[in-house]
Amino acid sequence: MGSRFLSAALPLLAAVIAAGVVGCSPSPEAAKPEGTPVAAGDKKAIKITLIAKSSNNPVFMSAKVGAEAAAKELGEKSGRTITVDWRTPNEEDGQVQAQRIAQAVNDGTDAIILAASDAAKVKGAVDDAVAKNVPVFTFDSDVAGSKRFGFYGADDMAVGKQVMDELAKIAGSGPVNVAILAGNQNAPNLQKRVEGVREAAKAYPNVKIISVVNHVESPQDASAAVTREMNAKPEINAWAMIGGWPLFNTSLLTMDPAKVKIVAVDALPAQLAYVEKGIAPVLLAQPIYDWGYKSVGFVVDKLDGKEVAEMNQMDLIRVSKENLNDWAKQLQKWGMTDIDPKFLK
Repeated sequence: MGSRFLSAALPLLAAVIAAGVVGCSPSPEAAKPEGTPVAAGDKKAIKITLIAKSSNNPVFMSAKVGAEAAAKELGEKSGRTITVDWRTPNEEDGQVQAQRIAQAVNDGTDAIILAASDAAKVKGAVDDAVAKNVPVFTFDSDVAGSKRFGFYGADDMAVGKQVMDELAKIAGSGPVNVAILAGNQNAPNLQKRVEGVREAAKAYPNVKIISVVNHVESPQDASAAVTREMNAKPEINAWAMIGGWPLFNTSLLTMDPAKVKIVAVDALPAQLAYVEKGIAPVLLAQPIYDWGYKSVGFVVDKLDGKEVAEMNQMDLIRVSKENLNDWAKQLQKWGMTDIDPKFLK
């Protein structure tokens, strides 16, 4: 009787032991090192949170359009639903960005794409997100020293130098009194661009840096800052605009191109009139649509376990009267509808 009982109990005992071993083993998620994303290959839906600097800046709205286009294309190719969760503040605010990173993680986002307004204020939130296995990718304005896995953008020192070099060419051999329009003083990418302008200016004996003007990054605030500075310092005859903020409205179109020259970063539809009139003979266009489009591609590759380079270079596109129409058509292909028809002929 005892032997029959022992014989019958052995399979049950083995099952209990096996269950105990399984129960004591660490789960695949628990075994993952910090910063390892949840594999997306088998997921039917991926949510990517996009947090740009501000939603009232048209360049970031273009990035949103690009991100949504990439999500749609990659979703169709892979048979998955990929959505872009837009959580960009209306105005620039690094603290708000940090809060929205944390909220997105709590709400179950699979990854975050970020353009940092203030690297110091968002670094902790970025590192916390990565510690919770939510990969973070940056564009335009990086968070150096954080645990983000990659960055897509320009070499900002080189951007500043290019702005100054172009300005020196068009301003001529006479005295060139330059004001630098510099945007948010806490943005690390803009700080480097200002440095690049200053460095390049040393090569031109006729160039003098008169001032650096910081301001809220909206068209209204930026154009008001330009007007105030020129009223206070009428000797200014050239502007190195490391962002094209004031050219999104028409208030500076009253400038006399014979007296003031501008070179600015960005070349969106509203800014093209400044090229046509000769006030801004050269605009250095950022492929801002690609900020979103390529960033989503990098993030999906990361989620799928593919290797992504840490630094991904973005080159500027020189826009002048010579290629103004071709550039306008490129903007149209990117889905922009507010282009003056005269630039599309």
